Amino acid sequence: MTDTLLFDLDGTLVDTAPDLHHALNSTLSSVELGPVDIELTRHWVGHGAKKMISSALEQHNEQSTDAQLEKLYSSFLAYYRRHIAIFSKPYPGVRLAVQHLARNRCKLGVVTNKRYDLSTLLLKELNLLSYFGVVVGGDTLSVAKPDPDPLLHACKELDTPPERATFVGDSITDVTCARGAGCPIVLVPYGYNQGVSVSTLGADRTIESLVELI
Repeated sequence: MTDTLLFDLDGTLVDTAPDLHHALNSTLSSVELGPVDIELTRHWVGHGAKKMISSALEQHNEQSTDAQLEKLYSSFLAYYRRHIAIFSKPYPGVRLAVQHLARNRCKLGVVTNKRYDLSTLLLKELNLLSYFGVVVGGDTLSVAKPDPDPLLHACKELDTPPERATFVGDSITDVTCARGAGCPIVLVPYGYNQGVSVSTLGADRTIESLVELI
């Protein structure tokens, strides 16, 4: 295993679906629409909050203009920022793994499509932020995953050639990003991949828990 490990956030390090779900249903309630099931929320995680909101509206056979969607997005963000770590928890083995890797001088980073401010806030609330030398959010650059540039940017910040870093994720988005950057890719099966088995995605390795990286 390389001494530089980069991680996706939602669905890899942290199960964020419960708090995203509450924020989504609060947003729907603000326009007098009923809640959606959490399994639908889990299916939508990974495509961004705006896509999640528009998918929920479609579930109610509702459409929105760009201006209306922006207003709902602002409402969603306001609620989510205040409740970002109420029910969200690191997956089993995550804290042990990052603590061990950091103690053994591994360079660690996060590459996510979540907004940078929300990513760092979540990691801080869960007492994980200090373990990571870099956090690249979905708005850090002009492009986001599956474009390889966020991963390449993280490698540059950690002074590690891409081929000597390993990316750990949970979806085809992460595989595409890693392949484009020239990084080995490891997948976990418990995250948000829209019901597709990670064994079909062509990863270099699949692990059940991050403790297997120790």
